[in-house]
Amino acid sequence: MKYTYLVALIVSFSIPFLYSFHPKMRLIRWWKPVLAAMSITAGYFLIWDVFFTKNGYWGFNDKYISGIKILHLPIEEWLFFWLIPFASLFIHYSLQYFKPNLLISIKLTKLISIFLIIGVLILVGLNYNKAYTLINFSTFLIILLIALIFKPQILRRFYLAFLIILIPFTLVNGLLTGMFTTEPVVWYNDLENLGVRFISIPAEDFGYTFSMLLMSLLLIDRFTQIHWKNN
Repeated sequence: MKYTYLVALIVSFSIPFLYSFHPKMRLIRWWKPVLAAMSITAGYFLIWDVFFTKNGYWGFNDKYISGIKILHLPIEEWLFFWLIPFASLFIHYSLQYFKPNLLISIKLTKLISIFLIIGVLILVGLNYNKAYTLINFSTFLIILLIALIFKPQILRRFYLAFLIILIPFTLVNGLLTGMFTTEPVVWYNDLENLGVRFISIPAEDFGYTFSMLLMSLLLIDRFTQIHWKNN
């Protein structure tokens, strides 16, 4: 279907967006810091998205997109960086609101973080010649280190929330990478990545999503603090 990518985005976004108006949770009241954070994050990821697309590291199947493009990227890809993070972060904040005491210990948070940092450092060191692997996991390392040093409290919940986020992520990303279609909506040049896939999803995409969401969370936290100081 020509609008497969667009429909996937709208469906993923619509339910969390409607529930963000819930009278008890009222996540929508924080729309300014949320939008600002996601926009800055989107700007960073769009820079290398445009570069990767232009250089053939990945691309988009015209059978499944509207055909409207900006800087080599379909309009759906631009929307992705606002709609999908919002839907995913809604899960994080729902967990924070409805299960405020559901946190992992600081000790376990540090152990998980150190394990991830060491593992990713080894991975990058062995695959520095692959563009997607190098840039993706280098970003992962920088953002995780910032969170661990300055905001470990966010990681105490985010690690749990991310496990839940992986469920819809696998369905949506799986749709885009060919899990449910005869051809992928988004194709990858495996010479520039590990070539390791979970079903149809490149391993790097899990790190990509982790970095994008954690970067947004750190910025939302910062912008929310500024909002409170100014009001």
